[in-house]
Amino acid sequence: MTSHRYELRIAGHLAPGTREAFEGLTVADAPPETIVRGTLVDDAHLHGLLALIQDLGLEVVAVQRVED
Repeated sequence: MTSHRYELRIAGHLAPGTREAFEGLTVADAPPETIVRGTLVDDAHLHGLLALIQDLGLEVVAVQRVED
């Protein structure tokens, strides 16, 4: 099993409580978006993160696998 680093761009600014939902990941402001970065262990982890974003009512602008 190989983990990969991902960068997800989410529309808008996240409130502090919403940012806390992304435990273990880096959350950074990049107006007009918010960037969530981190290492995901497998596809299930990525799909779980996307489900969390959907459950929070957020809009994904882009998902990209990035090199270390």
